[in-house]
Amino acid sequence: MSNRYLQWVLFIVLCLIWGSSFLLMKIGLQTLSAYEVAAIRILSAGIVLLPFAVKAFSKIPKEKWGIIIISGLLGSFFPAFLFCIAETKISSALTGMLNALTPLFTVIIGTVFFKAKTNIQKLIGIGIGLIGLYFLITPTGNLNIENLAFTSLVMLATIFYALNVNIVSKQITGLKPLDIAAIAFIFLIIPSISILAFQGFFGRNLGQTSTLQSVLAACVLGIIGTAFASVLFYQLVKIAGALFASTVTYGIPFIAVVWGIMYGEKVTLLQMICLSIILIGVYIVNRSNKKSN
Repeated sequence: MSNRYLQWVLFIVLCLIWGSSFLLMKIGLQTLSAYEVAAIRILSAGIVLLPFAVKAFSKIPKEKWGIIIISGLLGSFFPAFLFCIAETKISSALTGMLNALTPLFTVIIGTVFFKAKTNIQKLIGIGIGLIGLYFLITPTGNLNIENLAFTSLVMLATIFYALNVNIVSKQITGLKPLDIAAIAFIFLIIPSISILAFQGFFGRNLGQTSTLQSVLAACVLGIIGTAFASVLFYQLVKIAGALFASTVTYGIPFIAVVWGIMYGEKVTLLQMICLSIILIGVYIVNRSNKKSN
């Protein structure tokens, strides 16, 4: 298979995996707490990446371990919990839509805190995306405090994602992404086990079908949606470049919406219009990046 066809195969697979992750969270939350689902997700990914971590320790300088741990917390640990907590009150479809904000926040944080170059086209794209965001979370024009509180958790997660992207690009250059992920997750295993113990997870009756289904959903979320998908994404970046890889952002929310509808969640026409507006903003920002490179 040529690289051209392979990159599209990887693109489609990643959209399906990451777009499905929001529904897997919802399934996990049927019988488990948000903290249990998130902790199982991180723990599962850490266990799968453990063999890679053994090799990575000899490749990565010890002075880089601190920033890699921070990267793991911002890029995986905190967002996993924020997403799960948010989905206790808002739909998986809406969560997937809000996830599309990551590229916009990446540009904003890069410009404000990391002195990244900006231009009028980027600012226009950011403005359009934020307009879409406003109407997505305030569809009637009236601010619902509870809705804002839980959508804000998702937005905070995307901000953490964006901050992590900027940190990695500035502070952890020259290292293999898989080695970075492996080291980051190995340090997240103990906190994840501690949270599960504190939540009383190890005392649960896993013989119950509903509980087992939720645990399996959380494990799939970690193994496929985090560990395996990370490897595929790094491969996509390698053969197609970061710009093409970033376009996965366009496919993820639509897969999340389809799964949400099939799961019985309500998706309105206005929400789809708002999502389209956000993605237009993302497209303009990405187009601006392409021209500046």
